[in-house]
Amino acid sequence: MQSQNKNNYRVAVIGGGPAGLMAAQTLAQRAGPDQPLQIDVYDAMPSVGRKFLLAGRGGMNITHAEPYDTFVTRYGKRAAILQPMLDAFGPQHVRDWVHGLGIETFVGTSGRVFPTEMKAAPLLRAWLHRLRELGVHFHQRHRWTGWNAGGALLLDTPEGELAVQADATILALGGASWARLGSDGAWVPVLERQGVEVAPLVPANCGFDVDWSAHFSARHAGEPLTTVAITSTGADGKPFRKQGQFVVTATGVEGGLIYALSAALRDQIAADGSALIYLDLLPDLNAERVLDEISRPRGSRSMASHLQSRLGIKGVKAGLLRECASAEEYADPARLAQALKMLPLRLRAPRPIDEAISTAGGVRFEAMQGTMLAAKPGVFVAGEMVDWEAPTGGYLLTACLASGQAAGEDVLRWLRRVTPLRG
Repeated sequence: MQSQNKNNYRVAVIGGGPAGLMAAQTLAQRAGPDQPLQIDVYDAMPSVGRKFLLAGRGGMNITHAEPYDTFVTRYGKRAAILQPMLDAFGPQHVRDWVHGLGIETFVGTSGRVFPTEMKAAPLLRAWLHRLRELGVHFHQRHRWTGWNAGGALLLDTPEGELAVQADATILALGGASWARLGSDGAWVPVLERQGVEVAPLVPANCGFDVDWSAHFSARHAGEPLTTVAITSTGADGKPFRKQGQFVVTATGVEGGLIYALSAALRDQIAADGSALIYLDLLPDLNAERVLDEISRPRGSRSMASHLQSRLGIKGVKAGLLRECASAEEYADPARLAQALKMLPLRLRAPRPIDEAISTAGGVRFEAMQGTMLAAKPGVFVAGEMVDWEAPTGGYLLTACLASGQAAGEDVLRWLRRVTPLRG
């Protein structure tokens, strides 16, 4: 195998999302004069960062401003493994990096951090300009398909198949959500054939199917449920409760509150066939107050009118109550009050992986030495294709950037121990 330029190491970065771009930046900025690099970023799409751009269409959430000790816990069972990467490139590092690109940030009321313009496009443009100034080369419409018998990377291009020799390779190919933007999971069988252990890719930050009646679905699909709370059972068997909002869809539920709980709910469905959650439609009122309001005289008014007048239960909340509570519960004030505070809703299945915001599963940490694949020395992995997951709120992007930096640093350490393929 040979590098293009004499005495240069050649590094191929496969995937132009946040993890791949941060890996390329790290390589370009930290390689010393004794370690000249040619850095090539290959992406299957016509332009890089497509999922990054779409994710930022409604407001580019880059990280979160909560205390760091709390921030790290958001990565669940992978928190301890990811923490060294996050220590090196955590929430404040993300903000400093964005500021270094000439873009200011602010903290929203939820603690989420955004660029001042709320858009991803200016950030991506500034980043790509910086990378090109650093000498990084970009190759679009180059889809990686594996290796040939000689160990060269194989890429499908508009001009046909291309074999690329590299001293080191960073794979940052994403998960399997939003396949139209390039993350299709096609890399899984390629790595498995090389002896790399990969945990099955499953949806994360996803919606769930519910067996709505046709009447409820037709009437309320698309309506938001604001100021509600969900109680359920976590993967550890302990109950948990979280307040927020979500949206009723034609097939089930989705939105911020659902996404925040989706990992535990998904795992519960995998174990038990379904997940039972309990909705508190009046989280700001205690059960005694709810019962007291229901028990007040209602005269000739219907119970539906009484609930709207005394408790503000109307629209989709009233529809949900009719959908999920029995006629007997609806007729008994005590049971009705209980239903308003603990309305059972059974989730049947997560929505398809391509609809998910992100994915869980991927290359197992046990198959890696740092970020390098144990079965493929000189090949490193970063980003969402590794077996970790994070909720929305800037956590996913922060860890992708952190793992991209870690992979770039691991490559530099690796190259110090090997001789360029030509030199």
